[in-house]
Formats: sequence, structure tokens, C-alpha cells
Amino acid sequence: MSANNNKASGGFTHEKVETSNFLMIVLILLVVAVGGLVEIVPLFFQKSTTEAVQGVEPYPPLQLMGRDVYLREGCYNCHSQMIRPFRAETMRYGHYSVAGEFVYDHPFQWGSKRTGPDLHRVGGKYSDEWHRIHLNNPRDLVPESNMPEYPWLQKNLVDHTVVAQRMSALRTVGVPYTDEQIAGAAEQIKGKTEMEALIAYLQGLGTALK
Repeated sequence: MSANNNKASGGFTHEKVETSNFLMIVLILLVVAVGGLVEIVPLFFQKSTTEAVQGVEPYPPLQLMGRDVYLREGCYNCHSQMIRPFRAETMRYGHYSVAGEFVYDHPFQWGSKRTGPDLHRVGGKYSDEWHRIHLNNPRDLVPESNMPEYPWLQKNLVDHTVVAQRMSALRTVGVPYTDEQIAGAAEQIKGKTEMEALIAYLQGLGTALK
């Protein structure tokens, strides 16, 4: 009887898994990997997540450089770009975000922290002049704001020499820029300030769906 018990306990038992840190870690990673693949892989084959919604176009050169300013200044640390499908959010910000609006974003700027408001539908909500004043000193428009000032954006010019390279790199990951668009990009933004670029980027956010 005891021999049979010893033989049974020598296999792949619950006790063996619980008492072996290495085995437990391997099995956890295996379960997470399989579960992740089951959740993620189908999304690559769904048109709703891989094709742009009507009205969404690749960023024009000035907006693209403005997006770089947005990333450099860390705006994503306080602002999300993802409106969830809840009544409280859609009443405040507008139409909830859909996957097809982000197919040309590399990387996405969805975020999860909202020290400031979500910006996904901010395009066209305010004038260019409003954005200029707000970026220069937010408290001139919103006295209780804790957003920092960005006065240097009015003085700094965008680097027009790198935009063609940026667009070419994005084309390699599926953004459909044409040779003509890439060739003429530098001339379009030459002499533009970072303030103008960032405002152009903000004014284009979320305008495909309202």
C-alpha cells in the first residue's frame, strides 16, 4: 500500500508545483502567454482594429512634428487620448474612441492618467489663439490650472530636416505616405515654430468622429 502511495506521489502533483518556485513561475508564464495570444492575435485579423475609419488620414508634416513635441514635453503624463464608452465620458468629451482612429499612431497615446482632461476630441474645440495663450500660460485662461507653462515653444523652430526621415520610417510600419508627400514635407514646415506644430497636432485630434 505504501509503495503504491510513493509511486503516485512521484508524478506531476499539486504539491510538487506548490513547493517548486521555478516550476510555478514556468507554469504561470505559460498560462499568461497562452491567454495573451488568445486575446491579442485575433485582433490582428479584425478589420475594425486594423483599418482606418473614414476620415482618418496620416498626419500631415506639421501635425507629425507637433506630435513629437507632445511626446517630448511629456503631455501624455497628464492627458489621455482614450474616451471610454461610458455616458459620463461621452457627455463630457464626445464620441467614444474607436480602434480605427489610431491605426497611424506609433506609438498610441491612449494613456490612463488624467491630471488634465482627455484630449482625444479636443480638435476644433478651441481656436488656435486659445491654444497659444493656454500653452504659453494656462492660468491666463484657467486660473486654477496646475499645468506648466511652455513659453519656449513660441521661440523654437521645428527641425524641418528630419521630417522626411520620420515619414519614411513610419511608412515602413504601414503608414501610407507617398513619395511626393515625403519629398515636399520639409518645405511645408520650414520656419514653423514648435508652438504652431503642437497646436496643429491638437487641432487634428479626434476630428474624424464627433
